[in-house]
Amino acid sequence: MVHVVPADPQAVVAVKKKAQSSRSWVLLDSTGETTVLDVDKYAIMHRVNIHARDLRILDPLLSYPSTILGRDGAIVLNLEHIKAIITSEEVLLRDPSDENVVPVVEELKRRLPPVNAIQQGQDYTGGQNDVEGDEDESPFEFRALEVALESICSFLAARTLELETAAYPALDELTSQISSRNLDRVRKLKSAMTRLTARVQKVRDELEQLLDDDDDMADLYLSRKLAGTSPVSGSGAANWYLASPTIGSKISRASRASIATARGDENDVEELEMLLEAYFMQIDGTLNKLTTLREYIDDTEDYINIQLDNHRNQLIQLELFLSSGTVCLSIYSLVAAIFGMNIPYTWDTNHGYMFKWVVIVSGIFCATLFILIMSYARLKGLVGS
Repeated sequence: MVHVVPADPQAVVAVKKKAQSSRSWVLLDSTGETTVLDVDKYAIMHRVNIHARDLRILDPLLSYPSTILGRDGAIVLNLEHIKAIITSEEVLLRDPSDENVVPVVEELKRRLPPVNAIQQGQDYTGGQNDVEGDEDESPFEFRALEVALESICSFLAARTLELETAAYPALDELTSQISSRNLDRVRKLKSAMTRLTARVQKVRDELEQLLDDDDDMADLYLSRKLAGTSPVSGSGAANWYLASPTIGSKISRASRASIATARGDENDVEELEMLLEAYFMQIDGTLNKLTTLREYIDDTEDYINIQLDNHRNQLIQLELFLSSGTVCLSIYSLVAAIFGMNIPYTWDTNHGYMFKWVVIVSGIFCATLFILIMSYARLKGLVGS
């Protein structure tokens, strides 16, 4: 006889926790080299020197809003599917096999190597090119942060475009034909829009909160804190954001000289502020598109309600006509029932012609009564003129 030993519940829970604590990470260094890590949270905490509460923000099993936190030696980044830890020399990105994270990894591999390292070997004779390469080189943490912001803004903008492409035709179709299928379709689109709006709003609020607090932005200057001095000097890294394909097109040449001569002290957050403002405007534009779509949906709902009220009024008018006709026919039937009784009449003998007068008079009376009822209803505005 075989005895089955029951499993220890505590051991099962311990195994599950151990399996959950081990997560896949991808490590990207300053040269763009990638290394896949399969380590637990304690190894990550020891590597980047952050607290467990900060690492808990990146747990996909927990629901945390979009967050950008600056710590002593790292930036904790939680933006939708992008959950990363950025230091002054490397980036740790969670769940690299996710289909939404793969493009981010590829973009980080392309953008993380310094600009002067990429240009090395290409500019041998132009001294001006070497100067421009030094000016365009940006701090490592800002290049990684820019890739994350650009990716999440593009991702949310693409989802918004998909929603607009599906919503506007559905709303127009519902306006032309009110049916259960069209109503259910618009209901699902409205629910999707509400969820997407909340996601975009969280990212926008986080960027706005950072822009409103210079101390929070100063905490993101990892290279400055590591060196103990400001990384901004004259024509050096102060122009790093000009190399950005997103920001560079939004800054006029007139502002370059003024920023290049900006005084580099510990309170100078103008560089990061320019970066955040660019993507704040982009995410704010996405939110405005969703707001416009919501207003269009609300206008469509108002139009549908007006149409339904009009149909309801038409049904009420029809019901009034039918009720008035029923009352008049009931009177006519009452007269016919009275004279149909088996009761002798003194004028009934040899006076059969009286029957037609009864029918005619009762019919005229009922028709006159119907006209009076309709006239009274029209006078009171119960039916259309």
